[in-house]
Amino acid sequence: MFDNFSQALVELFVSSFWETIVMVGISGVVGALIGIPLGVFLRLTDAGGVLQNLTVNRVVGGIVNAVRSTPFIILLVAIIPLTRLLTGSSIGTAAAVVPLTIAAAPFMARLVEASLREVDHGLIDAALAMGATTRQIVLKVLLPEALPGIVAGLTISFVSLTGYSAMAGAIGGGGLGDLGIRYGYQRFLPEVMLAVVLVLILFVQAVQSLGDWAVRRLSHK
Repeated sequence: MFDNFSQALVELFVSSFWETIVMVGISGVVGALIGIPLGVFLRLTDAGGVLQNLTVNRVVGGIVNAVRSTPFIILLVAIIPLTRLLTGSSIGTAAAVVPLTIAAAPFMARLVEASLREVDHGLIDAALAMGATTRQIVLKVLLPEALPGIVAGLTISFVSLTGYSAMAGAIGGGGLGDLGIRYGYQRFLPEVMLAVVLVLILFVQAVQSLGDWAVRRLSHK
């Protein structure tokens, strides 16, 4: 079936795979840089948190939920003006990173918040009794104790971003999704579509396996 792959198509496949890696990698890292502090903030200001403030928590949580509940394909279109402002274009790999990051950050924030909830509150009380500051509680109690769960959540996020990146190809975002649509669907080349699906499956398996390995290492420590 794959005998019809020309040299040019193979090169295009490789470049598209690289674009997918770039999109997922950059949006995942930036999303984590935003989502992890946001998740910590949501936990600290929640009921029973060190900085309990239910009003602020509900406002920020409402914004996070609003972004999370927006279908990604709608988010792609809705923030085109912002994407164009930041990248100078509404299509291409760089442009796709913007909506991917916005979609990833609140998703990661909720996963981080859920992991922090699992930390034994007795450890926090003990730290407070010893005069620990909020910064020390976060850096020396909450994050270390919840780290395996946080890594597992980030792994799930990267896997989800892989699917979102393929969806971004529907509006010219580049990557394997764009290749599958333009060649596999529009040019009636089912072997291209099949190859795209297989590569994405292998990529997701690799990401999940790496994440599972990291969680096991951190859990043993």
